[in-house]
Amino acid sequence: QVQLVESGGGLVQPGGSLRVSCAASGIIFSIDTMGWYRQVPGQQRELVAVVTSGGSMNYADSAKGRFTISRDNSKKIVDLQLTMLIPEDTAVYYCYAGGTKTFWASEKKDFWGQGTQVTVSS
Repeated sequence: QVQLVESGGGLVQPGGSLRVSCAASGIIFSIDTMGWYRQVPGQQRELVAVVTSGGSMNYADSAKGRFTISRDNSKKIVDLQLTMLIPEDTAVYYCYAGGTKTFWASEKKDFWGQGTQVTVSS
């Protein structure tokens, strides 16, 4: 039905920057919320940043001032610019599409990407 394809992860040194991108594909009428979560092995998945179709943004405290989320509603793309990275940012970053209305279902559903690894290390 819906695929979320992430790109842009990788290895970066502390203090560096990285951009991760996610594109949603499928017969999609609308997506209420798009954004990014991250997960470290053995820990729960946590919010990084999300943005609604109307442009309202929500950042985790750890992301404020360092990360910037942006969204293109027409292209169904959400990007996350990560700056001033620290080793604690190392995680798998997952794209999220919440409240997605598709051709195939009468109700809205949530979807997740496969994840992209971000490693911050010298």
